[in-house]
Amino acid sequence: MIIPVYCEQAVINGTVDNIRRLKGGDTLQIIVVDGQAEAETLAVIRDAAVQKVCSEKGRGGQLKRGAAIATGDVLIFLHADTVLPPSAFERIAVAMQDEGCVGGAFDLYIDSSKKGFRVIEKIANVRSRLTRIPYGDQAIFLRASYYHSLGGFMEIPIMEDVDLMRRIKRKGGRIVIFREPVITSGRRWDKEGLVFGTLRNWFLVTLYFCGIAPERLVRFYR
Repeated sequence: MIIPVYCEQAVINGTVDNIRRLKGGDTLQIIVVDGQAEAETLAVIRDAAVQKVCSEKGRGGQLKRGAAIATGDVLIFLHADTVLPPSAFERIAVAMQDEGCVGGAFDLYIDSSKKGFRVIEKIANVRSRLTRIPYGDQAIFLRASYYHSLGGFMEIPIMEDVDLMRRIKRKGGRIVIFREPVITSGRRWDKEGLVFGTLRNWFLVTLYFCGIAPERLVRFYR
């Protein structure tokens, strides 16, 4: 389990505790990669078994560094504000028994009572199934050998998840997307506004697909 963080002191212990409570989570290798120079998130982690890694800021590079030291056959990439469903590890284990499956992700549920989020979730889940390109907040998991054969995450400031899943798709890798959703925080939408945040995200992805470099796009995602 690789968790990239940046100023996540308020949530990281809850994230780790949620993982440990799941069946199979008590012995899971958890790697937290902090992109903050002061490493304030790492400083507050209570679980002594968690591996703490310092990194330059940038989710792609943080994920890449975490994956480089992971020892498991399956890599799970989890955002710090995302909660896995209770059967997550069991479902992943069953999926990996199929040698033709290289990895997958989960459907998305946003932790908010606002009805607008139900629309966003529906669109996101349909999109990921049609395109076979789930995003990072859907808890992407991959066979470690397959991940490394692709060269892993690119060290780009944004769209690292889309880039990786596009390479998998081009290579013909088959993934599974579970209907059991992960629960992700709606905090960014709450801060920026539901409509603005959603349209901005769609706009950035469209520009990326049109060939605009992530280094240019990231200025609009601060």
